[in-house]
Amino acid sequence: MADINGTEAAARVADVLLLFTDGPESLGVSAIARQLGLSKAVVHRILRTLTDRGLLITDPVSRGYRLGPASAALGARALRESTLRSAAMPVLRELQRATGETTTISARVPDGRVYLDQVESAQEIKMTVEVGRRFPLHAASSSTCILAFLPPHEQEAVLTGELGTLTSRTVTDVDALRARLAEVRAVGYAHSIGERQSGAASVAAPVFGFDGTAIGAISVCGPADRVDDAARERFVPLLCEAADRISRALGWRGGLPTQGDQESA
Repeated sequence: MADINGTEAAARVADVLLLFTDGPESLGVSAIARQLGLSKAVVHRILRTLTDRGLLITDPVSRGYRLGPASAALGARALRESTLRSAAMPVLRELQRATGETTTISARVPDGRVYLDQVESAQEIKMTVEVGRRFPLHAASSSTCILAFLPPHEQEAVLTGELGTLTSRTVTDVDALRARLAEVRAVGYAHSIGERQSGAASVAAPVFGFDGTAIGAISVCGPADRVDDAARERFVPLLCEAADRISRALGWRGGLPTQGDQESA
């Protein structure tokens, strides 16, 4: 029983900390308790512990809590030691020069994906991304090209879960998403317009680990009026070649996984 209670307590602490990866910068006790279904007393004890260790700090303006210096140190080390980011960055720099637009690398995480880094466009008007923020797997090109190459049971967990909206163009219809994932599996890339950020467009391709599992995605993104149909058509072969180079650097043998590969993953 002690082990079960200890595991449950650790899970609650982790859940509280993870709320800060995709929510507002500052969260209060009531908001955290409501989102996680915990009592305010339990949340308050967890927040006090995290604050004592520098993982959170109190926000003097909102009187809530926000990520602290110890969390920043953990994040910096995670980025520094990420093999996915290390393999991707030289390739992304080349891809940015070839396309003229911002290029990004995302990693799959529990319940979504996060941007690990970006190489910004040199153009005056450009798109940038929120590094470290968690985004759902049903919205926009980087997310859907990861989702398309996950095992079927993991896809179903996403498709039958809560499908929230990031913008008015976020696709939340399950049948439409299923059709989209089938298309992404067939062609090997995904594109989107205004699904994550209004006025932005992107095209993305999955990055595979040594076992053929989609562990992340790279994208080319920019203003929708510049990343139009013609631009995306030009970017696709460059993007897919770049994604293949990164996947091979991580041990993938090459080629898109089959449905059988996904089912056995």
